[in-house]
Amino acid sequence: MNDQKCELIENIGKLHTTEMGVDRIKKNLSLDVDNVVTWCRGKIQNPNATILRKGKNWYIHIDACEITVNASSYTIITAHKLKRN
Repeated sequence: MNDQKCELIENIGKLHTTEMGVDRIKKNLSLDVDNVVTWCRGKIQNPNATILRKGKNWYIHIDACEITVNASSYTIITAHKLKRN
């Protein structure tokens, strides 16, 4: 596990989002879940997830979607489906 991925996983309990973030993530991923943060935590902790830090954000790729998390506040900013080539 690389250091960046380890840092995010070690602080997974700090992960949160805003009300607007919940709505945006549900809409972008067509999710019908009660707790978006719990859903995102599960995806981030999946051993198949690829976690990269670019600047102030982490980008998590898993199951044809990308989750964007602010690296300093642990706020889930958005998530969206990845386009297939």
